Order: sequence, then C-alpha cells, then structure tokens
Amino acid sequence: MLKKLLALTAGLLITFAAYAATAQLRADAPNTYVVKKGDTLWSISARFLKKPWLWPEIWDVNQQVHNPHRIYPGDVLNLDVNGLHVAKRATEQANPIPTVPLSAIEPFLKDFRVLSAAQLNQTPYVVAAEENEPRATEGMNLYVRNLKDASIGQRFAVVRPTHVYREFNDGGRMDDVGHLVNNNVDLVPGPWQEDFRNDGHFGRGKEIATEVRVIGTAQVLKNGDPATLLLTNAAMEIRAGDRLMPVDDTPYDYTYYPHPPRNAPANAYIMALSNGYDGISVQGPMDVVALNVGSADGVDNGTTFAIYQPGDTVTDLVQGNRDRRAFGPKVKLPSEFVGHLMVFRTFDHISYGLVMDGIRPVRVKDTLKAPE
Repeated sequence: MLKKLLALTAGLLITFAAYAATAQLRADAPNTYVVKKGDTLWSISARFLKKPWLWPEIWDVNQQVHNPHRIYPGDVLNLDVNGLHVAKRATEQANPIPTVPLSAIEPFLKDFRVLSAAQLNQTPYVVAAEENEPRATEGMNLYVRNLKDASIGQRFAVVRPTHVYREFNDGGRMDDVGHLVNNNVDLVPGPWQEDFRNDGHFGRGKEIATEVRVIGTAQVLKNGDPATLLLTNAAMEIRAGDRLMPVDDTPYDYTYYPHPPRNAPANAYIMALSNGYDGISVQGPMDVVALNVGSADGVDNGTTFAIYQPGDTVTDLVQGNRDRRAFGPKVKLPSEFVGHLMVFRTFDHISYGLVMDGIRPVRVKDTLKAPE
C-alpha cells in the first residue's frame, strides 16, 4: 500500500512538474495565498508564474478544483502537487475577483463602438439644440434629422467619432494608421476632421473602421423632421453634427481567459492610444490601446501579446568615410521588449487591448508578437 501511495505521489509530482516547467513557476511563489480586495486573476497568477497568461498550466491541473472565475476576497489558495486550488472559502462572499481591473476596460465595453464611415453617415444627427444654443447640456432639447420609425419615449445614444482607422498599403499592415478626430472643424457630413498632420498621410488611405464614443443619452419626445428629443444625460456638451445610435443595453461578459495567440498575426502593432485624445503620446500598465488586428485575423478575447519597440536606425560612424563619418552605413538596432497586453474586445480588423505590465512606455507603432 505504501509503495502504491509513493508511486501515486511521484506521478502527481512529475505531472505537476511538467505543467510548472511549461508555465515557469516563480522561485518565490508562495505555497499559500489569501485573496485580497483589489486582486485580479492576472495579479494572482503573476505571484505564482513568470508568465501569468499561462495560469491554466497550474490552475485546475486535474480538473477537480473550483472555477477560477469564482474566486473571492478572503479565499485561501494553496499550491501543491495538484496545482493551484481553493483550500478554504471566505465566510463572506461579495463579487468574485475579475481577470483584469474592470474600471480600466469598462468604458471601452460600454461607451466605445466601431463601425464603418458609411454606416455612421446613415445615422440620425443633431441639427440644432434648444433655443439654437451652440451647445446642449442635460435637460435641454435636441432637434434630430434622419430619425425614422422611432417611438415616443425610445432612448438613443449620442455618439461622436474619436478615431478613424486607415490602411495605406492595400494589404500590408505596417502602414495602418489611427487618426485622431478634431471635432472643432466643420466637415461634411459632421463637425469632425481627421488629424493627418502627425503622419504625413494627408487625404490618403482606405478606411478600415471608425471609432465612436457614447457621450450622452436622449429620449424621443416628438417625431418629425426634425424630431425632438430630450437630452437625459451627457458626459460632455452636445453639438450640431453629433450622431445618434440605438442604446446598447446588452450585458458584457467580463470573463477572460488569458492565452497566447493561437496564430500570431504578422505585422500586428499598436495603432492608437486611448489617452491620445489628450495629446499624450505614451501609455503604461492598465491603459487601453487599439490594435490593427481583430477577429478576422484570428484574435479573440484573452489573446495575450508581448509588446516590442522597434529599434532605431543609426549611422555606423566607425565604418563611415574618414572625412565624412556622418554618411556611414545605416544599422537597424534590435527591437526592445516593452511589456504585455491582453485583448478584451474585438471587431473585424480592430481590437482593444489592456496593457498588463511593462518596463518602458508604450507607443504607437510598437509591434506585437506571441509572448515567449
């Protein structure tokens, strides 16, 4: 009996060792951990693994433990030959801990949408505000054109474009650009103009998608052309040219399973920064970025990428002409590792990712690869 027990224990150790080797267990991984408020599945996995996106390698090795998406503050986690499991449940349970901080991604789940410019141009639009004011705030009436077949009391989201994503290489991805939208310049068919000045692609490129942000909600008071709507809430002042779309009350699935890309898309990179609206050119952990790949490229929620900053091209002064060293041969420096991101929302050719960790700032055009 003892021999059988020893053999079984040895087998379990070998099995778990294989998983741990794949996942690269941290040398300082604790045997026991008490879940705290503010923890996420990613942060807990990072305590045990060098590669936290591989948490399934040690969590639920034998498929006999609790659902990792039902872990609560106060739960006691044990790491043993069977992997990581819940050894003791908390006496009081509130909401389970999320995979990533929901506060960082929730606005991009609820308030941002991606569609084509043609679709956007067909949506109803604000033609004026109450008493012909240049801006409308909560409680004011909006006058909306192209609003068809709406019922009295129906709610609509008021949206404004934030980015236009374009492709400049007809099949190549390294020339994709996310243009910010300047909403202070009138441009038919709306008060928005793309900012081409930052990349030299003025007036060029095939549109991939247009991103809009929900900035308010309005309710139909009276049909007609224009129809009258009451602005029930607004995150910013509403102006003529802002568009209306149906309110999307569909609940979102906040459950994510981090995993390496099943087939890493070629030439994937960061196309835009969420805080670029404020003129900021870099981002860091827990910031959202837009990628130039999406569901049509095999990217799904939970896909985890390593971020690399392309190396500069420098002049080799040593190999240059003695009298004209500045004209020496050009050398491309290697890419430098920046950090990791996890995709949490996808569209056909665009997706949103959350920067999970990093050792240097994230920038537009940083490239994405399968994590090592």
